[in-house]
Amino acid sequence: MLAVLSDTHSRDDARLTGRTAEAVDAAEAIVHAGDFMTASVLDDFESYGPVHGVSGNNDGPEVCERVPTERVLEWRGLRLAVVHGHEHTGTALSMFGRQSNADLVVVGHSHEPTFREEGVVPVLNPGSHADPRWNRPGHAELEWDDDEGVARGRLVEPSGTVFKRFVVGPRGV
Repeated sequence: MLAVLSDTHSRDDARLTGRTAEAVDAAEAIVHAGDFMTASVLDDFESYGPVHGVSGNNDGPEVCERVPTERVLEWRGLRLAVVHGHEHTGTALSMFGRQSNADLVVVGHSHEPTFREEGVVPVLNPGSHADPRWNRPGHAELEWDDDEGVARGRLVEPSGTVFKRFVVGPRGV
């Protein structure tokens, strides 16, 4: 499983509770779309396993030195383009996904957990598990379906409530 998070906004640790803690603990890798805030939060996430993170507009210099502002990664045949999103409009996110030849764009910043299939490349915002502000708290989980060759995803609250399911495959699937 791939655990997808964003906008932790913490100074000390990853602020993991409930299903979010279980997902991060069980994940083979973690994708974080920025706003860890401090190196100790990034360190805490890294204690669970590989972290494919990007920096956000609230990350300090010690985080920005360790993670890029954007990244592209491959996971089980799926190509993900990750960016915090504070400098991206919807059109810019679509272009970023297309230029990266991505199957999925992962973005944070708004704290609003959403999955949108607008344009060529779908966009996933896992929301914030720890600082949801005026939105519901959330993270995303992706599990690879070998039989279908797609990732089955869900947006989940720390309570364990699944509030959105989606499927993402390599382009053309």
